[in-house]
Amino acid sequence: MPEVSRLFDQVDGAAGFRKQFPIFDDKVYLSSCSQGALARPVEAGLEEFLESWHRYGNPWETWVARMEELRLAFAHLINAEPAEVAVTFSVSTALNSLASALRYEARPRIVTSDFDFPTVGHVWLAQRRRGADVVFAQAQGDRLPLTAFEEAVDGKTALVSTTHVCYKNGFKNNVSALAELAHERGALLLIDAYQSMGTQPMDVKALDVDILVTGALKYLLGSPGVAFMYMRKELIERFEPSDSGWFGQENVFAYDVHHLRPADSARRFETGSPPVPSVYATLPALRLIADAGLDAIEAHVRGLAGRFIEGVRRRGLALITPEEPALRGPLIMVRSTDAGRLVEALAQEGILCSTRDGALRVSLHYYNTPGDVDAVLAALDQHPELVVHGRD
Repeated sequence: MPEVSRLFDQVDGAAGFRKQFPIFDDKVYLSSCSQGALARPVEAGLEEFLESWHRYGNPWETWVARMEELRLAFAHLINAEPAEVAVTFSVSTALNSLASALRYEARPRIVTSDFDFPTVGHVWLAQRRRGADVVFAQAQGDRLPLTAFEEAVDGKTALVSTTHVCYKNGFKNNVSALAELAHERGALLLIDAYQSMGTQPMDVKALDVDILVTGALKYLLGSPGVAFMYMRKELIERFEPSDSGWFGQENVFAYDVHHLRPADSARRFETGSPPVPSVYATLPALRLIADAGLDAIEAHVRGLAGRFIEGVRRRGLALITPEEPALRGPLIMVRSTDAGRLVEALAQEGILCSTRDGALRVSLHYYNTPGDVDAVLAALDQHPELVVHGRD
């Protein structure tokens, strides 16, 4: 596989990065919160997989080696060791494997929140039959204050499991403050970084996160079918999942049906045969992100978000995402009178956005430009009946 540094001109920064995404030839793409745009290196990765399949039939050793490259690339992105990373099919798969390893006798409480993606609530609610006491930290309007967690986390809490950035309004939690709170009360902290990973630095050691889950298909610009779970190495041997499979074993190729020997690394949270096409697609995406640099991406996205928010406020539209940079991620939301119609109207003009909870979602990445922001603002001017006016 070619090195990413040869795939776009680093001197051009964001402009060079954008050239790797053909969709911008004729569209304004502002929906990375649903699916990242397709990059040429990602397409080339899929073609490489197909060629390996055509040429060699079943080169499993090569395919598994590629997955180990992916594990290493993600570990570097979050300042972790490869042994602390599980490569799974989805965040749901990762969480279910973790949930199967938890015991709920001494510390039955799991604290999640109103702002978490439904899969998180569903996984933990399913553990009630095993004795889990599931509690939701309650939002206050479009904010989720730390006090909501302070009220919910007690001495019997095993795990605080919550989002970094909320998928339905863009609110961003303070991860370091959550870690301090959880650890003071003897609990672990799990962060779902699906709506932020790839748009800002994420140093799991500096943030003191115990467990982190995320997927490849949004801001990491990869393919559906790949997700990651980081677990701090000191914790791994505490957990032996009953949701298991042959790729979670000490020796994947032992083929020993009579014995269960979980890997001594985070691989123990993996299950069946890996999603090889998705692995081939996602590795070049992570290399693109790493080559661009998360610091540069964060600064770029913050500037674009500020430009969009300023334009929304100047027009008197109802913004439901916090304006303060510390309290928001790459996702900005504007309330709509008919979000479905608004998204369709924008798509007719070549502007691709998404919607949740009756609001327009505009998500920004390194490949977006001030021109993209201005284009969507101008389009909103053409549909005043589809947006809500007035401060929330």
